[in-house]
Amino acid sequence: MILSTEILKKINQAKKIWLLLDYDGTLADFAPTPDDVFPDPDLINLLQKLSTLSKIDLAVISGRRLAHIEKLVPISDVWLAGSYGLELRTPLGERLQRADYQQLRPHLDQLKPKWKQLIKAQNGFYLEDKGWSLALHARFADDDLALQVLNHARKLAEQFSFIRMFQILGGHKFLEIAPKEADKGKTVKYLIQKPSSKLEFPIYLGDDDKDEKAFPIVHAMGGFAGCVCHQLRKTSADFRLRSVQETREWLKNLLDVIKSKGQSVTSDSEKDTNHH
Repeated sequence: MILSTEILKKINQAKKIWLLLDYDGTLADFAPTPDDVFPDPDLINLLQKLSTLSKIDLAVISGRRLAHIEKLVPISDVWLAGSYGLELRTPLGERLQRADYQQLRPHLDQLKPKWKQLIKAQNGFYLEDKGWSLALHARFADDDLALQVLNHARKLAEQFSFIRMFQILGGHKFLEIAPKEADKGKTVKYLIQKPSSKLEFPIYLGDDDKDEKAFPIVHAMGGFAGCVCHQLRKTSADFRLRSVQETREWLKNLLDVIKSKGQSVTSDSEKDTNHH
């Protein structure tokens, strides 16, 4: 995929590019279950090359737990955001939490057995415990049954008084209860906290409605958003990539463009990580 003229112009003008990437469905195909962790050497190599460019600040922002993302992206000099950005690892290796886990977790422990019982005798369902959130996956379930069970699961969650501290996230054959701070838009705001003396240009690539929350934030910062989607759908993205393979080709093109401009490669210690 070739970069658009508008993006090329912005890249040339920018002193710093924030490259903000979703993982599943964007950088890599979905695993059989969300608890399967299969690092991809080709992808790791590509991200490693991007991370060494001093012009790029790289962040992988995923709904997966941080421990999974660290295994999938074993690169030190990048931001890693798990649970939609509730848990972060900085390029210097510092760990940050953007909510109080000890306060939130007991509430999920009340709901978990009810969801577990709900899907116990059903085929095609998977309950993922991310620590910060609970997610029900019904990708392999019959469509009608998936709708019925996920609606029931939503009603069970809404019966609890603690629901005011959480949000219900939906999707295709998917339901998740997560803290309100679990929001990729808020995470992008957190990472790019205030206008810098450097001219910063954010680019965000993602595939679903959780990523769509980040697109307006990126636009407000003068950046571009790309939707990774097989079919045309309603989106506020600026451009579309049709597959994981197209995403990787686009990133390789970005790498080549920056390197062709004589962009320097830096060591970890030279990279600017003073965002907090």
